[in-house]
Amino acid sequence: MASWDLAGRAPYVQRVLPHPVVNVVFTEGRAGVYGPATGVTQRRLEGVGWALGVMFRPAGFRPLLGRPLNSIVDGALPWSEIFGGGPPDHSDPEPLIAWVDGLLAARLPQARHPAEDTADIVERLADDPAVVSVSALAEREGVGVRLLQRRFADHVGLAPKTVIRRYRLYEAAERARTGERPDWGRLAAELGYSDQSHLTREFTSVIGVPPGRYAARSPRTPAG
Repeated sequence: MASWDLAGRAPYVQRVLPHPVVNVVFTEGRAGVYGPATGVTQRRLEGVGWALGVMFRPAGFRPLLGRPLNSIVDGALPWSEIFGGGPPDHSDPEPLIAWVDGLLAARLPQARHPAEDTADIVERLADDPAVVSVSALAEREGVGVRLLQRRFADHVGLAPKTVIRRYRLYEAAERARTGERPDWGRLAAELGYSDQSHLTREFTSVIGVPPGRYAARSPRTPAG
């Protein structure tokens, strides 16, 4: 849940970092399904309002969509296209939370879906900064590179290389936010980039600002 009260104040533009997931978002009077994003997205907040977001695990929405997730990358679908009909009147978020819980629980597949195995792979990848290449991930998981690429396209919507880079960029951003200012050249090599300029370009493209500026404006949060 998120809420805001900007009555009498200027609108605020909220930047949202791109995660390799599907989000279902409810705001007052609207509901939509948002596919995995390839870049930072923005949401304009004004007045008084709230939003309820349901973030699925990577690959977690595949059984509900019924088709490859790469078909909705950077896209938005109306709620009715996936779930039929509209949600109940949701001027109050509390009853809506219980309703969404019940609806999604009833839609879950009875048997384990192949996308769940891919979800597990993505989560292991997210937890292991040492994985910096598709070949290393495929070898560790005991699958071929081509099969891994097909599974990611179908279940996650993004290529495994993109997902690896995404989590490594989050690792770089987290290190910039905590502890000492990072040695960007050394960090680039550690995270599998060819050089510091490669990391800087990709960081800027995905996060929206160069890593040095991100570190300078981030509040210092001690690690641990």
